[in-house]
Amino acid sequence: QVQLVESGGGLVQAGGSLRLSCVVSGSIFSINTMAWYRQAPEKERELVAAIASEGITNYADSVKGRFTISRGSAKNTLYLQMNSLKSEDTAVYYCRARTRYASIDYWGQGTQVIVSS
Repeated sequence: QVQLVESGGGLVQAGGSLRLSCVVSGSIFSINTMAWYRQAPEKERELVAAIASEGITNYADSVKGRFTISRGSAKNTLYLQMNSLKSEDTAVYYCRARTRYASIDYWGQGTQVIVSS
């Protein structure tokens, strides 16, 4: 079992920055990839950024050059540094962990990000 708790969301003006955190507990050794997703009102949940255990990252085109995903040295925290925020970044942001075997996904409860224009 893996538990995920996100934090760091809030209200920010367009052009500002926020840093999201996701604290991981439980069977950390079983995790292969981790990712941030977001879901805006009346839209489907979409992948924002992902990072594999070896450190390879990938980003949605809409956030490339503005967002950075990273993991803490102890591998028990996932971060999303968000710069140059836009109103279209407004969404609930979710942390997801996928296990190495059986590809089981665990999700956090989400943290709200609101970008005012």
